[in-house]
Amino acid sequence: MENAASRLAEVETNIARICKPARREPQDITLIAVSKTHPAEKIEQLLEAGHRVFGENRVQEAQEKWPALLERFPDAELHLIGQLQSNKADDAVAMFDYIHALDRPSLLKALAKAMDKAGKRVPCFVQVNIGDEDQKGGCAIAELPDFLAKVRDADIPIAGLMCLPPADIEPAPFFAFLAKLAQDNGVEGLSMGMSGDYETAVQLGATHVRVGTALFGARG
Repeated sequence: MENAASRLAEVETNIARICKPARREPQDITLIAVSKTHPAEKIEQLLEAGHRVFGENRVQEAQEKWPALLERFPDAELHLIGQLQSNKADDAVAMFDYIHALDRPSLLKALAKAMDKAGKRVPCFVQVNIGDEDQKGGCAIAELPDFLAKVRDADIPIAGLMCLPPADIEPAPFFAFLAKLAQDNGVEGLSMGMSGDYETAVQLGATHVRVGTALFGARG
């Protein structure tokens, strides 16, 4: 418990420290504790330390861990931060409060159908393939304005843009580029930054940072 609380305090302190020179308010940044692959006991420690926003990569894993946790902590907020298969759209809409990887027309269609059926709208971040990498998901930069128009037409709330910069390259230019794309397209939220680079992301306008290792420690 103490370990989880101290890690949480350290990350929150770092965010507040970066906000000062960036002339931002710490409360404007949502810290998503990435709990993928971590057992319910470790998640519970962070919940007991007062944290409420968590991110999972896979629908099935969330379904296994979270129902019991949500019974005890009904105010917890769940973000799906991993790639989503269209055939899991119904389950994702039922389970999550936010979806971070809306990146292609087939998924857009599946999510719109699932939300209509469930009678609820789940805000989505549109993932942008910011480094133009073949192996990564994400909407191509050139197709972003058209895709955002399609998302709006489907009446899906746009929470913002999301990106995963190329590994082993300075992330700052990619974060700055995502912020510019958001501005150019009238989008406010920016889901960017993980344990190794969340401070840079906050400096460059992130509204949501996805932090796992710095909060939970290394995965077993």
